[in-house]
Amino acid sequence: MHVIEAAFEQYARLYVIGDIHGRLDLLDQLINAIHRDVDQFGGNSLTVTLGDYIDRGPNSRGVIERLMTNPFPGDYVALKGNHDSMLSIFLDDPSIGPMWLKLGGLETLRSFGISVARFTFGQKYKRAAEQLRTVISSEHLNFLTFLKTSMTIGHYFFCHAGVRPGVPLGRQSEQDLLWIRDEFTKSKTNFGKIVVHGHTPVAKPEVLSNRINIDTGAFATGRLTCLVLEAASHRIIST
Repeated sequence: MHVIEAAFEQYARLYVIGDIHGRLDLLDQLINAIHRDVDQFGGNSLTVTLGDYIDRGPNSRGVIERLMTNPFPGDYVALKGNHDSMLSIFLDDPSIGPMWLKLGGLETLRSFGISVARFTFGQKYKRAAEQLRTVISSEHLNFLTFLKTSMTIGHYFFCHAGVRPGVPLGRQSEQDLLWIRDEFTKSKTNFGKIVVHGHTPVAKPEVLSNRINIDTGAFATGRLTCLVLEAASHRIIST
């Protein structure tokens, strides 16, 4: 699901936040920093989060609750990450449990108050999914269900993981937008727009001619990154 393309001129400033992964503490720091930035520089703003709100970090539930009420000073668009997709799939198909829990789903279950000790050896994933359905609210599910997979504003294209070289931006598959890695990150292709993405952790933001990567591994490093885009410049806010 794509957001309708918007003109950059609609906004004085864009704030783009990378992979959060359950770090509500860092998200709250960036929310406060964005509010201070808008207070200082003014102007109509848009905040975009690039997905992976859950897993690995300790407070996935809290991250969803914070974001679904738009805590930012202006407009807000939430994009989907592969981890967010896995939670939704797990509720319908618990057989993906071993993969999801290995990639951080255990921490997400804990954040919803579900005891996970009985599931650590590949047992009773169906029961885990049933328990999650009973405690996850309709508001949480709506937030995850209606996440967009990409959007364009001006000469920027925003998505979680990246795009497949050679495929027009408007025809990218959801699988690639959420999961692609090496084929995208190693490509020197001009994608037609600058792709702003996360998904592949880097020590510091990568600003290249064809893409900008702002996943700085927040769940492990404590560095959650926000890219600030203005008409003729960019800068970084980081925890």
